[in-house]
Amino acid sequence: MRILVWGLGYVGTVVSACFAELGHEVIGVETNPEKVAVFNSGRSPIKEPDLDELIQQGLSAGRLRAVTSGVEHVAWADVSMICVGTPSAPDGSPVLDYIESVARELGKGLRKSDRFHTVVLRSTVFPHVTRTQLLPWLEQYSRKTCGADFGLAINPEFLRETTAIKDFYAPPYTVIGELDARSGQQVADLYQGIEAPIYRIGIEEAELIKVVNNCFHALKIGFANEIGRLCGPLSLDANVVMDIVCADTKLNISTAYLHPGFAFGGSCLPKDLRSLTFNARRLGRTLPILEAVLPSNELQIEAARLKIHEYNPRKVAILGLSFKTGTDDLRESPVISLIRQLWEDGVELAVYDPDVELDRMVGANCAYLERQLPQIPQILKTDLNEVLQGAQVAVLTKDLNGLSDRLHNKLPIIDLAHMTVTPVAEVLSRAIVEDSYAA
Repeated sequence: MRILVWGLGYVGTVVSACFAELGHEVIGVETNPEKVAVFNSGRSPIKEPDLDELIQQGLSAGRLRAVTSGVEHVAWADVSMICVGTPSAPDGSPVLDYIESVARELGKGLRKSDRFHTVVLRSTVFPHVTRTQLLPWLEQYSRKTCGADFGLAINPEFLRETTAIKDFYAPPYTVIGELDARSGQQVADLYQGIEAPIYRIGIEEAELIKVVNNCFHALKIGFANEIGRLCGPLSLDANVVMDIVCADTKLNISTAYLHPGFAFGGSCLPKDLRSLTFNARRLGRTLPILEAVLPSNELQIEAARLKIHEYNPRKVAILGLSFKTGTDDLRESPVISLIRQLWEDGVELAVYDPDVELDRMVGANCAYLERQLPQIPQILKTDLNEVLQGAQVAVLTKDLNGLSDRLHNKLPIIDLAHMTVTPVAEVLSRAIVEDSYAA
């Protein structure tokens, strides 16, 4: 395939050389003539192990070169990859001037071409930039229609400096955000020979993937550093602690707890967060990431409350009271906080949870419930139909098994466990299927 790579910075230089090595014909477009001269002499304009050799191979094979203007080459190419920078403005917003500049040049080239050409954005942007800014720019400057006259996709990169070539040939996955199937397939065809799963998804999801990945990496580094700061005054080896944390691939280094849902609760997580941050302050250490976890958790409860109020309900059916399926442990259950707030808002409530039996509860668990929700004997019901009767909306706070055949109405349900709003029977049926796989 014939590829134009717009921008010979870090990403553009690496992908140009790597795609040429895969057998594609590649022209790198760079407005800086010094970079172009360096590139065409067989040297990389950026420092990266083994990149000089890869560029030299591409040049010798006649599949790689660099130019200062790409307008006249658009009609030659099948694909354009935009690899320009999106630096931060003083207020934190991304500067998109370089993307617009490429769109202008690309548009001029598309205007003179009858060939279907797919534009692929590899630059890191926030959701909706591709659809609401890049697409209109391309249509404006080309005087053509996206989807009919040319294609558009986003293909975020996951290249790390010093290991970029290895990362290109062995990525964790290839993500393609496609405007249409034709555009997405043309991008997928570029990666023949690369053994990695391909995810073809919506444009906006693909835009966010790269940003979220980087923020998650930053979060992990920040978390480990905060543990290191805590271990210092305790005379503990933070590396030993974190090595053991990372050795747990069942919960710690895994997909566990990494799916959006309702707030966490229970007798362990909130208590241990308070203990750790309290003792850190006592030792003179500030841990802002960990200090923010509980306030963030409270915001998740508030988000659920606001979602419920969108239905302007007189009565709400709460399905699930304990913090986790299969237990009657109510200590710090976020559902209790949600119920209390809705009660204070004047909403009538009915609660159903087959895991919770008031006459069998004893000890601290019972005392906690009575203290937090003294009205619980009046609102907790054992009859699901009674709970649903007269409700305008139901709220599913956890996966509850065995209920799908008892729910035949179309009462809308807010599924906090999966962050969705769907008909009640469908949600509970799905929850049962997911639990069967988990088992």
